[in-house]
Amino acid sequence: MGGVMTQVPMILGPTGIGKSRAAFELARELGGEIVVCDSRQVYDRLDIATNKPSPEDMREVPYHLVGVADPRTTYTAFEFVAAANAAIAGVTARGRVPIVEGGSMLWADALAEGFSLAGVPPRPERRAELERVPVAELAGMVRRLDPEARVDERNPVRLVRAIEVLEVAGPPLAERRTRRPPPWTPLRVGLTAALDVIDRRLTERSRRQVERGLVEETRAALANGVPPGAPVLTGIGYAEAVRCIRGEIEPDELPEVMARANRRYARRQLRWLRRNPAITWFDATADPLPAILGFLREHGI
Repeated sequence: MGGVMTQVPMILGPTGIGKSRAAFELARELGGEIVVCDSRQVYDRLDIATNKPSPEDMREVPYHLVGVADPRTTYTAFEFVAAANAAIAGVTARGRVPIVEGGSMLWADALAEGFSLAGVPPRPERRAELERVPVAELAGMVRRLDPEARVDERNPVRLVRAIEVLEVAGPPLAERRTRRPPPWTPLRVGLTAALDVIDRRLTERSRRQVERGLVEETRAALANGVPPGAPVLTGIGYAEAVRCIRGEIEPDELPEVMARANRRYARRQLRWLRRNPAITWFDATADPLPAILGFLREHGI
């Protein structure tokens, strides 16, 4: 790619499909570095249910935006896009290939298509106050601040962020969402497989995560001050582990409860991704690397 940013591969797909391994092998083959687009892997210390790359992989291939945020805090999509674009620029300036490994759909879309919230940074103290307010009251606050705002009134996270932006930047919220595309073109690579294949992989992964000490890792995080409502602990795996610690799930039932949640999530991801005609799909049932490499080389990467 030289020193000019042109096309940046983005490896997308449902959870458990093999994005991490594909991105790693591509980076080794192309002399690349991986920019991880994952709203859970960005947090420090919690490794098992976030499916972070192994220390061995991270010694072999440079990774960006893994374990950079305190799990007691909230790392926003706004912060991620800025950091990811800086990482992509740095990788390109070194004459290497940036490869975005996309686990979080909203973050991947924000990165590829660009967005701005008028530079409004998170305000932790105000956010903590708002998070104690019932959802119906949050929705009313948004309507009073901006009667034209279009926000999912059942989603407290989005309502809190809308209030945060409106209180600082003012209405209308729609203009605070102006998209500013990045200085590179996304080349979206999608991995897919039959649902029964995905389901088997997710069942096996859930079992391995519990065996690796998921409950113990979760217990340690709670003991170290990470609240159970922190974003990283509300993700699949940790949320179920917290319930297990509270006695709401039997330990021997935990892997299957996690697998069911992951299966539902994988289907939602597939529906989301299949709406995007810019994605070129590859079957991950067997090794997709040769076909992906051929596709990327056709595009000059």
